[in-house]
Amino acid sequence: MSAAIKAQYLLPHRLLSRLALRASRSEVQPWKNFLIRQVLAHFDVAMDEAEQPDPFAYPSFNAFFTRALKPGARQPDPDPAALLMPSDGRISQAGNIEQGRIFQAKGQHYSAAELLGDEAAAAPFSDGRFLNVYLAPRDYHRVHMPWTGTLRETLHVPGRLFSVSPATAAAVPRLFARNERLVCHFDCDFGPMAVVMVGAMLVSGVETVWNGVNIPKYANQPLRRDFRGQNIVLERFAEMARFNYGSTVIVLLPAGAAELVDGLQPQQTVRVGERFALRR
Repeated sequence: MSAAIKAQYLLPHRLLSRLALRASRSEVQPWKNFLIRQVLAHFDVAMDEAEQPDPFAYPSFNAFFTRALKPGARQPDPDPAALLMPSDGRISQAGNIEQGRIFQAKGQHYSAAELLGDEAAAAPFSDGRFLNVYLAPRDYHRVHMPWTGTLRETLHVPGRLFSVSPATAAAVPRLFARNERLVCHFDCDFGPMAVVMVGAMLVSGVETVWNGVNIPKYANQPLRRDFRGQNIVLERFAEMARFNYGSTVIVLLPAGAAELVDGLQPQQTVRVGERFALRR
């Protein structure tokens, strides 16, 4: 294990993330422009796709990071049977859930029950399918619905805030089941679907379209919110949430719902609206 990975076990994750949150929300122009310049200098950010293409017109670094795209910049796959990529980014892993176990990296697995924080909720996904997409700083940071679903409940699971980079995923056991995360459960025409927004070091802010900021406040114990009966229906391709900074989004599908398309590979670049699975 590298020194950089070892250091992550010792760092005060939540304190650093709180400081990053405050820094990113500052509207002091020289400061926010400095942060934006750092991202533009080190990452290939496609500002021509943004609704506001001038990076320095955003009131804060976070506003720049969570920028909207121009209408039509992303389109859903035209096949109505296609389940859609929930975010821009790179595939971390995608595949079968085998007896409730999800592949993380070579030699690393975690369970669906650990990820969802609930044995009963994980049961329908025991032999299902999963998709894990990693968002880098250059990416569009809004998450969209893979399929039409009615929100049933969310579970805010407390945890650490390790980096979710490929190097950390290869080195830290059960990484995605250890980090702070918001688990969103939807009822779809094929059964349940879980969309998990995983926080990370300096990247722990999660907002949803139905009730705004969910993380932070950081949780010290699991926090469940029940949305049954509120008729919160999100259509396929609709925006559902956003990350304040980049991170990881994981989609779980039950057995028999859909088959992953051929050719999905780790580190493959993907965009919102592309197909990742097809309904049977």
